[in-house]
Amino acid sequence: MKAAIAGVGQTEYSKDSGRTELALACEAVDKALADAAIPRAEVDAVIRYDWDRIDELSLATHLGLKNLGWMSQAGDGGPAGNAIIHHAAAAIEAGLATTVVCYRALNGRTGPRIGHGPGEASGAEAFQMPWGMVSPVTQFGQFARRHMVTYGTTSEQFGAVAVAARRHASHNPAAVMRGPMSLADHQASRLIADPLRLFDCCLETDGACALVLTSAERASHGPNPAIEVLAGAQASGPGGAAVVFRDQLDVSEATHCAADLYRRAGLGPADVDVVMVYDHFTPFVLFALEAFGLCERGEAGAFAAEGGIEHGGRLPVNTHGGNLSEAYLQGLSHPIEAVRQLRGEAALQVDGARVALSCAASAGTASAVLLRGAG
Repeated sequence: MKAAIAGVGQTEYSKDSGRTELALACEAVDKALADAAIPRAEVDAVIRYDWDRIDELSLATHLGLKNLGWMSQAGDGGPAGNAIIHHAAAAIEAGLATTVVCYRALNGRTGPRIGHGPGEASGAEAFQMPWGMVSPVTQFGQFARRHMVTYGTTSEQFGAVAVAARRHASHNPAAVMRGPMSLADHQASRLIADPLRLFDCCLETDGACALVLTSAERASHGPNPAIEVLAGAQASGPGGAAVVFRDQLDVSEATHCAADLYRRAGLGPADVDVVMVYDHFTPFVLFALEAFGLCERGEAGAFAAEGGIEHGGRLPVNTHGGNLSEAYLQGLSHPIEAVRQLRGEAALQVDGARVALSCAASAGTASAVLLRGAG
């Protein structure tokens, strides 16, 4: 029994929601169920990020869900966005659930910030924080610098990723940042952690996202085209939680994820029409393009600089604006945009989009799903 995405929903994205994360989660889930024309009573499973502060029972209580026969979580931040879809599809295909809600609620601007401050070092962090790696940007900047040293990648090429995201977001009424941004603006933005500048970094956003998955047969009777989950994959790579302690900082563990994903789907990079990449920092869009075989290793920077990732380019990436310009919901807005592209209803539609890749090559873990529309 194949699984499909039947509905998607999101709240307003803002810098100050003025609401609890529970209220945001309930709104996003209700919108996804309404989009799928599926009543709350049919929901029998919930899958969430393990970083989400809204647990399954709180959500079930406030939405009045009758009984959850399956509850699951996926970890490690951004890659969880694709992973929870992978888990939901697996539960449906195994007969463990019939209607699964996936969600992420985050007051990322007005609530507790993601990351750790000084004095919280434990485990691998005890070997990082004394050297100044006290936040994600200080850790991930090292991956960016290694790619620059190995392949000659430039800050201007990172900037091309940010500029493309902003151009795409300018067409998206839901995006937080829609104003124009040039490469010169990117280069003039202040340095945050070498070599990453302000506009290389994702937004801090309040909001929530949700998706509803069910069987492909059930979804085919809904009001929207059923979006089939062709395959999903996750990977830990060699470094695990100690993200900077690995042999190669310029190669993502997503290479393992990509191999499993394409094998399970029976497809390859040439079959992909549009890509949504978890863009917590601009260089990791380049990492993902290379890991998933969409560019040769070391060539993604030039590909981005030449316009290859823009709408109208060879392979449009993050047509909603991504984490860099639409909002930062830790990656769950990306498969929602993939669904809208495959339905033919995106704000910045890619003509003929049939297969979408939503992926994360974030360092530490990786994840991806391949989705196919009915067209």
